[in-house]
Amino acid sequence: MRRAQAGFTLVELLVAISILAIVAVLGWRGLDGIVRSRVALTEQLESTRGMQLAFAQLQSDAEHMADPEALQSRPYLQTDNGSMTMVRNTYHEGEAARLQVVSYRVVDGVLTRRESIGTRDLMQLDVLWKAATSNADTTPPVALQSGVLGMTVQTWENSAWQMSGAPKSKAPPQGVPNAVTTAPTGLQIALQVKGVQAVMVKSFLLGGL
Repeated sequence: MRRAQAGFTLVELLVAISILAIVAVLGWRGLDGIVRSRVALTEQLESTRGMQLAFAQLQSDAEHMADPEALQSRPYLQTDNGSMTMVRNTYHEGEAARLQVVSYRVVDGVLTRRESIGTRDLMQLDVLWKAATSNADTTPPVALQSGVLGMTVQTWENSAWQMSGAPKSKAPPQGVPNAVTTAPTGLQIALQVKGVQAVMVKSFLLGGL
């Protein structure tokens, strides 16, 4: 007797191939979702780390802000949406403290920091301040964080947060309506970062006040 030949029919092969194709598609979608989630998480972690470094630099500058009394009625802090300029003390080993103009700007979605040379000459400080506030400073800026959609700066004055673009100074407020009679003692920075729904807010105490 002839032995019956065992095997798969064409229909069975088509069914098996179809099942394998469905499993492969489902597996690929799952793997693609895992890869995408990993990429998004990595970008978010890098953004968070960059923001921590930026806030750490802001805190250092705020803590070393120059004493307004020593500037003889010169401006020492100017805040506005998307920018901030301040005068801070800088120290070098074996040397007396110098004054330095530091400015933060959001340019094309990048938070940048630029610092001037240190000086003990108040006349030179005036030149450095004017160059920083008029964007005439040619010193290369340092990029702190990319993907920044906006920056809001507020100062703590008269027991409340204030938003103002006017430069702060210790000049007598005689004849000036609604003049600030006390120097700001705090600084609040709010950054809106791309891909992060919550606004990142940090408050700092201003040193030397």
